[in-house]
Amino acid sequence: MYAVVPDHTASNRVIVGGRELTMSNLEKVLYPATGFTKGQMIDYYTKVSQVMLPHLRDRPLTMKRCPDGVDEPSFFEKHAPVHTPEWARKVSVPSTADGDAVEYLMVCDLPTLIWAVNLATVEFHVPLWRVPMWSTVPGPPDHLVFDLDPGEGVTIVECCSVATHVARILTDQGLECIAKTSGSKGLHLYSPLSDRPSWNLAREHARKIAMDLEREVPDLVVSNMRKGHRRGKVLIDWSQNHPAKTTVAAYSLRARSEPTVSTPVTWEEVERCHQSGDPASLRFTAPEVLDRIDSYGDLFASV
Repeated sequence: MYAVVPDHTASNRVIVGGRELTMSNLEKVLYPATGFTKGQMIDYYTKVSQVMLPHLRDRPLTMKRCPDGVDEPSFFEKHAPVHTPEWARKVSVPSTADGDAVEYLMVCDLPTLIWAVNLATVEFHVPLWRVPMWSTVPGPPDHLVFDLDPGEGVTIVECCSVATHVARILTDQGLECIAKTSGSKGLHLYSPLSDRPSWNLAREHARKIAMDLEREVPDLVVSNMRKGHRRGKVLIDWSQNHPAKTTVAAYSLRARSEPTVSTPVTWEEVERCHQSGDPASLRFTAPEVLDRIDSYGDLFASV
């Protein structure tokens, strides 16, 4: 079901999930520091698709494309490209800026995922809501998200300490908390919302948790996004709880010097990173993530 089958009538054509796709520049190096190629990126996304697709499906996609590699200029693309295949799902979403609708691509199956990767889409970003079946978009939030972003002088180690505080509060409120690395410097915490509150209620809920923790551990936490307030602290970015905001999807590669991945992690791993003081313990590259999936399955399944 998830195989990419070469079409031997043409060297650059493959059959993916019953769809014919044309691949290009497979030997192009996208990560110069490691030699990681576009072909290897396509291979990674093919292999990770079974656990990644549930976190992309029915969500408007914002693509971060790096056509000349991660060290060269890149760009975010919200609009579905004009050459998007007819069989790929799209959705029209009203713009919060000027009222003009934006037609987004939605990655709901393997052919669409690999088609997007072939555009040199390194990163996949999605909102906190899915396209509803019988109502207008955007839909209500599926979950809260807390983006823990380390300021100057701190690392993901301090983010792990903050994460335990956030998880404690959510647990006391009867809510689950699931963690993943950002694939860059920080941590993302997700809390599924079964009651589907309004965006205002969800955003206020996240803001209150961030501000409560800023008062509780002021030497560690800041909730104000102004950079001058963040030195030596971890920003709890609660503002991501907005229908127009996106967060990098679980299992997405990041456009860093190496092919690191936004990786779901266990709370034991979070605590171990905090106790050891070793930021590298929560840094995972594409091959390591595939090994983790073999061992753990999808740690983000409840999200």
